[in-house]
Amino acid sequence: MTLADQKATIARTSEAFVNANPSAETVTRAAREVLNDSAERGGGVQMLNVDKIYPGATNKALDNFNLEINPGEMVVLLGGSGCGKSTALRSLAGLEDIQAGRILVGGQDVTGVPVNKRNMAMVFQAYSLFPHMTALQNVEFGLEIRGMGKTERRKQAMEKLELVGLADQAGKYTQQMSGGQQQRVALARALAVNPRVLLLDEPLSALDAKVRVQLRDEIRRIQLEAGTTTVFVTHDQEEALTVADRIGVMNHGCIEQIADPQTLYRRPGSEYVATFIGLTNRLPGITNGEEAVVFGQRVPLLEASKRDASTVLVRPENLVITLAANDGNMVGEHGRVDMVHFLGALARVDLTVAAGVGHLPVTVQLPANELPAGLTVGSEVVVAPRPIAALAV
Repeated sequence: MTLADQKATIARTSEAFVNANPSAETVTRAAREVLNDSAERGGGVQMLNVDKIYPGATNKALDNFNLEINPGEMVVLLGGSGCGKSTALRSLAGLEDIQAGRILVGGQDVTGVPVNKRNMAMVFQAYSLFPHMTALQNVEFGLEIRGMGKTERRKQAMEKLELVGLADQAGKYTQQMSGGQQQRVALARALAVNPRVLLLDEPLSALDAKVRVQLRDEIRRIQLEAGTTTVFVTHDQEEALTVADRIGVMNHGCIEQIADPQTLYRRPGSEYVATFIGLTNRLPGITNGEEAVVFGQRVPLLEASKRDASTVLVRPENLVITLAANDGNMVGEHGRVDMVHFLGALARVDLTVAAGVGHLPVTVQLPANELPAGLTVGSEVVVAPRPIAALAV
């Protein structure tokens, strides 16, 4: 079912419900089409109360871990080293035995099912391609061991190479290709077997920065076009924010918060999430649970804020800055500029304010064309927060 067909089906379903006298048969048939299509794409994934502890370890790698993924969705597991993100991926794939919990794919319990019976495909950081085979032969390999005939497997392999933009490179040996091209071949090989779930374990970390940006966008395009339920593991925040439908921020073997990228960034549910994703300033504030006074300005607080907090986490772009000589009696905190970073479209200003006891470092980020004229290192400035909701901790 193409994307257009899916939209048409949803539209028919909606019309059936809006109709004053809807036909139950019509509604059921339309709903069944959507469900059948979801099943064809692999269905959803559920990891329920999963525990994983490695032999000899004192702490659980996964601790009552829960994750639910919708059919066709890309969920990114994001976190630092040792948080359990790769363990979660390997447990889902069946590469790790779990000590407690259940794993379901498309409603089917696969907890004790061997790796080769789970109908999943995994792309690792290391490409693991066969150097003595061409790109086409590498992509065909999984189909061949499944017993598919030569004509059909060649057709499917070429379709997947076309999908990743390498149809014209089909006859090349992999060692003749760049790192980015090799990773595309690995992705095509994974997709060729039509997996229920695609697993990506930091697939871009071995590539240089420019290629990473290009390939992450390609992976997202391919995933959307293929409609494959996908789990992507990374420690790169920008990567996660760019490609994910939802991001699960992991900490100590469990998901601290899972939401769409904008929600995670703008409405973090904990101090860990707020400080792990993006830059943030820790500013002193007086709070009452609903709002805080920071640098003399009122700032609304997010629901997850602590009522008796004395620190407010404010994003750099949610601060305003002006030269002290031009402040016009602006309410804020006086400071001195330590560094100005020109970042193309953006500018980042590091400054120090004298707040309370000692000196407090503060970072302000703004469009480069809004940088106050004449602002340089050593400039005396006034900084204040915008009235945008922040987290008090």
